[in-house]
Parts: sequence; C-alpha cells; structure tokens
Amino acid sequence: MPYQQLNSDNFVTDTTNVPDDTPSRWQTFVFWLINDARYLERTRFRSPRSLDLWRLIPFLAIHLGCFAVIWVGVSWFAVALALGLYLGRMFLITAFYHRFFAHRAFESSRPFRLLVAILGCTAGQRGPIWWASHHRQHHLHSDTALDPHSPQTDTFWFSHVLWFLTRDAFPIRWKQVKDLKKCRELVVLERFDWAPLMALGMLCFFVGEWAQASYPSLETSGWQTLVWGFFISTTALYHATYTINSLAHRYGRRRFDTPDHSRNNFLLALLTLGEGWHNNHHRYPGAARQGFYWWEVDLSYMGLRVLKTLGLVWNLRPVPSKILEAGRARR
Repeated sequence: MPYQQLNSDNFVTDTTNVPDDTPSRWQTFVFWLINDARYLERTRFRSPRSLDLWRLIPFLAIHLGCFAVIWVGVSWFAVALALGLYLGRMFLITAFYHRFFAHRAFESSRPFRLLVAILGCTAGQRGPIWWASHHRQHHLHSDTALDPHSPQTDTFWFSHVLWFLTRDAFPIRWKQVKDLKKCRELVVLERFDWAPLMALGMLCFFVGEWAQASYPSLETSGWQTLVWGFFISTTALYHATYTINSLAHRYGRRRFDTPDHSRNNFLLALLTLGEGWHNNHHRYPGAARQGFYWWEVDLSYMGLRVLKTLGLVWNLRPVPSKILEAGRARR
C-alpha cells in the first residue's frame, strides 16, 4: 500500500518562545480559521497534548445545541431528517474519507472526488486530507505511543474524543499524504473545511421553514429541523465514528493476529455502516470492503457497489483469497 511506505511525520515545533512579531488576536483567529500552521507558532501551548480551546468551544457548542430540543419539540419529519443526514454523512466518512482518501481502496473521477470531499466536510470532521493524514499515522503506529488515538496507550476519553482537540492534532501530517497534496482543489478545501458544515446548518433551518409554510400538517419549523438535523444528528455522527478509535480497539473478537488490538464488533458495524469489522480492516487495509464475509454486514461497501454500477467509482480492491481462507479457518 502507498501509505505504508511513508514515514512518521514529526511535525511538532517548539512554541515555548513566541516570536516578537506576535500578530493580533484577529490575525491569530484567521490563522486558526483557515487551518494555517502559523496559528501554532503564535499561540502558547504547554505541550503537544494541550487542548486547543478554540477547537473545544465549537465542539461543545454542537453538543449543547442538542438541549434546545426541550424548546423546539419533536416531529417525525425532523427525526427523519436527522436520521437521513446521519446515514448520508456516515457513508461519506466511511466510504470516502476512510476507504477512498485514506486507503485508496478504489478509484473515481476528479470532479466526483471533489464533490464527495465537499459533502464529507458537512460531517464536521475536518477536511479529507487532514482526516487521511492522521488515519495513516494510526495505521503506521497502531496502538503504540505514536498512534494519535490508541485506547491501549492512553485513556478511553483521549482516544475517543480528546485527541483531535489537542495542539498535536491541529495540523495536517503532510508527510503522510504526499499523494493527496498534489490535488490542489483538495488543499484549498482544507482551508475552508468548516464552510460546508455551516452551509448544512443553514440548509436545515430553511428546509424546516419551507416545510412549515408549505405543509403545516408536518408540525415542524426551521428551529426544530436545525436542532434535529444539525445539532443532534451531528453529535450522534461524531460519537458513532469515534467508537472505532476507542471501543473497536478494546471490545470484540479478533479473527486475525494483527500486531495491534483491533477487534471486530457487530454492533459498531451497524452504527458505522461496516467500520466495526475493524480487525478485518487492520489485517488488510487496502480492501474496499471491511466485512470480509457475506454474514458481516457492510453497508458502506454495498453503497460503493451501487456507485460502481452507476459508473461513479471503479476498481474496488478485493480482499486476497488467501486472507479470506485464513479467516475462515480461524472462525
């Protein structure tokens, strides 16, 4: 695999001595907003593991927004919107951020690649290059001290949610994504990975306002669809995705003797459309499917098969037969 030939990205710089030409707070904010590494150079952090409050605040705000359901109430329309956005964005993360951008498990056209990258940003998990760079680091050093989010070498909560809020996780690990760095449109998108998420929030509100005006019987509103479609759906999406980093390296069964602690977990596979077959994935990361056998439900792979039929993706990499045979023997 291409990413397996890359070395660890030791990008941490010493920020104990902030330069004399420290910019204004406005400039620092702009650096942070566009994901510019100069933000780290101009900000004091005690250690690479220090939490970045500017990342923590919007993350908490999305969670706190869920409590607004007390005032906006619930309707089947709002719940259906939340569920649809959860499933759609989970598919974008699992099939494209993970299997396509991080592992190059299949191919697609350049326009379609940009489209799914933009839509993937609506999940609120940064851009596809940032995502792929840290995930490749995870595979290179899984469950070691160099793993960004191992529950074996750190606490559960750090591996589940805190790791990406730290100073160390702010920049892209460019040495891990030399292939993606050549895609100029994706590099530009990384500067504004927050814009599609904000656009989704506005769309949720306007959909609710339209539904309220056009179909009063739905008993919904813009504020209700904003809370359910944006805040609740995004929060659920966050934590379901994070379970693969935390729970899938602690709970489940190991079909293959991989050098890490990855496990297969049926419940997590349902929550994440197939990512829960994590031990399978660590045995052969380059495959387009993670449920290696017919009884291992992998909805993301099913979706990719549909896209292949439509001609939008192709060359889905299979699992080598010798690996499948070895897994059957272990079962």
